[in-house]
Amino acid sequence: MTCLQAALDAGADAVYLGLDGFNMRARSGVNFTCETLPEAARRCRARGVKLYLTLNSIIFEGELAAVEEMIVFAKPYVDAFIIADWGVAALCRKQGAVFHVSTQMSCSNSLAAKFMKAQGAARVVLARECTLAEAREIVANAGVEIEVFVHGAQCIAESGRCLLSHEAYGCSANRGECHQPCRRRFLIKAVDRYSDKDGNPIHDADAEFEVTPHTVLSAKDLCSLPFLDRLVASGVASFKIEGRARKPEYVHCVVRAYRTALDAVLNGTFTPELANRLVEETRTVFHRELGVGLFFGRPGADQYTDREDSLATTVKRYSGRVIDYFLKAGIAQVQIQDHPLAVGDSVQIHGSTTGVVETTIAALRRDDEILTSAGRGTWATFPCPRVRVGDKVFFMEKVRD
Repeated sequence: MTCLQAALDAGADAVYLGLDGFNMRARSGVNFTCETLPEAARRCRARGVKLYLTLNSIIFEGELAAVEEMIVFAKPYVDAFIIADWGVAALCRKQGAVFHVSTQMSCSNSLAAKFMKAQGAARVVLARECTLAEAREIVANAGVEIEVFVHGAQCIAESGRCLLSHEAYGCSANRGECHQPCRRRFLIKAVDRYSDKDGNPIHDADAEFEVTPHTVLSAKDLCSLPFLDRLVASGVASFKIEGRARKPEYVHCVVRAYRTALDAVLNGTFTPELANRLVEETRTVFHRELGVGLFFGRPGADQYTDREDSLATTVKRYSGRVIDYFLKAGIAQVQIQDHPLAVGDSVQIHGSTTGVVETTIAALRRDDEILTSAGRGTWATFPCPRVRVGDKVFFMEKVRD
């Protein structure tokens, strides 16, 4: 719910989420439930924001009844279902539910998009393999709304349909259980011995070599901010940010950046300088090396990252919790449980109702005492936008330029 609120506050026009099962983030542990979906819908409708439910995993024969039950339950609360299985499309049609075709279905041409429209799809999310020129042609010829991914992690498998996690761990990426072995280091290891004509070993079967660069299966993250104006000009109806299973600060930062960029495109103030500034803002949160995906051509060596860890320029350190908020004065009282706070620190406050609030500590007080810092086991107050009791407070540490 904190991530949902962060997306709403940052300016999303629509939010997609999953319930327990049948989606591509089944193992994330952060899905909504049948109990929390009505509240999510209420918050979205209060803002005029669309809400989409993902039912985009492989569906097996014995699960069809449960999927239909979920569609019937969720239909009053959501504006569309995002699906990747023709059986689920049939169930949506049976129940009169709007559905969008997921990128998992690999739609990469206008004829396929027309076919999907004929089956009842209200929108098609293109395969991530499509170039910008191809997306423009599909928009012009398909006669159905087209959506594209614009930011986030990229998978080397065609439209994300990978078997590597299933082979290694028995956890299928196509069931939302991917353990992302592709993001790790790799070795080449000999598994047999070569011998000369006299039977003497030439080299040891245990020889192994680390692949360089070791992230040979790990694609760069997609960032479309520098060419968002060209995507708008292509006629694409919707831009999708890969944000599920991400932290609230990621959702808030990235959605805000794209909201700012899109508004600038629409009002004629978009510039390369603005795009560069927004890209730098997105670098403060989790990301790998950034790239342009496949919008400008098929993949090459430059599409792979040289680092397997996050390159975020900031990291959050847990400080404590809000124990009171004085609404008229705009003052938060915080119990400091871990990282100390000081005047001038950048902090974020996260909560299921609050979403993500960012502020810089302008002054610290404890009753009548003016402080320069406050350490673990103490409390302090500081001016702050509206937050709630129980919200978590984080010190934002800059770790690299």
